[in-house]
Amino acid sequence: MNKFKTEVAEGLSQSPKSLPSKYFYDELGDALFVKIMHSSEYYLTRSELEIFTKKSNQIIDSLQVEKDNYFELIELGAGDGLKTKELLKCLQNRGFNFDYFPIDISQNALDKLEISLKEDLPTLGIQKRQGDYFETLASLKKSQYPKVIMFLGSNIGNMTDAVAAQFIYELGANLNTGDKLLLGVDLIKDASIVLPAYNDRQGITRAFNLNLLSRINKELGGEFDIEQFSHQPEYDEKEGIAKSFLVSLKKQKVFVQALDKAFEFQEGEKIATEISRKYNDEIIERLIEQTDFKMVEKLTDEKAFFANYIFTKS
Repeated sequence: MNKFKTEVAEGLSQSPKSLPSKYFYDELGDALFVKIMHSSEYYLTRSELEIFTKKSNQIIDSLQVEKDNYFELIELGAGDGLKTKELLKCLQNRGFNFDYFPIDISQNALDKLEISLKEDLPTLGIQKRQGDYFETLASLKKSQYPKVIMFLGSNIGNMTDAVAAQFIYELGANLNTGDKLLLGVDLIKDASIVLPAYNDRQGITRAFNLNLLSRINKELGGEFDIEQFSHQPEYDEKEGIAKSFLVSLKKQKVFVQALDKAFEFQEGEKIATEISRKYNDEIIERLIEQTDFKMVEKLTDEKAFFANYIFTKS
């Protein structure tokens, strides 16, 4: 709560205003994001699921993990585990010796994932961890077992390139030689495909974005009138970055009790809530150029909308 309070205060005091996208994920936000993933416009989940459904054996072979040597399969931002289950089933069927470590900022998502995995894969060893990605990095080195880190769903796209490069650097610094990174990213493509993914016809993405204000109201005593803000996605095809904003529909002042502060908004003023970076090989190579990671494989869906890159730490 204290971190949420601090970051909301900082974000709404800035010019331009912003709110961290990680706070989308309370119980309602989790449920809305699952709906987004299953919407017809949101191609990202379907594209990556296709890779995991059709190419899990290829992923396993590219990871070059030894069948009889125990390793830790660590997933950052595990969510509902939809895609990961395909890989977990394949690893179990082939007799690999491993435990699965799902890490997520949402305890609710982790609890639901654990229940689901126990139903589908009752013999799987699960060791869940609640926290954000950066907080988990330092704890990775406590274990000397070989590791495979998974960061799927283009979650890295929620970071600026500078933050993403630093994140991958720090990740590598907390891993040992031979450890692997499986990174899922959305590829740069036409705006006619990308924009609807962040502005579906049913309005689920709109509700997901606006829920951030509802969460401030609920947890921090905010007095946001949700009807006085709109959801606005933007995508620069050349830059390859989609952005989501909440836009004030009028000049207004909003008081947040826990902060004992009122925030002023001009009509049309934006609150940046999310960036969703799209990638190509050149951008990926830039992100890892200061690290010890070397690319060993790239797998895409049939339409080449999405890619899963596999790296090894040298």
